[in-house]
Amino acid sequence: MAHPSRPHLLWLLGPFVLYLGVLPLANRVRPVVLGLPFLFFWLLCATLLTPLCVWLAYRGDQKRARGGRA
Repeated sequence: MAHPSRPHLLWLLGPFVLYLGVLPLANRVRPVVLGLPFLFFWLLCATLLTPLCVWLAYRGDQKRARGGRA
C-alpha cells in the first residue's frame, strides 16, 4: 500500500492489475475485437494505458515535491 502522504502512487497498481489481475478473466479467444482475439486486444489496451498510469503517478509526485496537493 502506498504511504498515506503519497496516494498518487496507487496509479502504479494499474498496470499490474491490467496485466496480471484481470488476465484470467480476459483469457478468451472469442469475442473478436477489431479483428484481434480478445486476449490480444486486452493486452494492447493494457500496453497503451500503462504510460498513462505512470504519468499520473509522476505528476502526483511532482506536485508533492513542489509542495502542492497531490
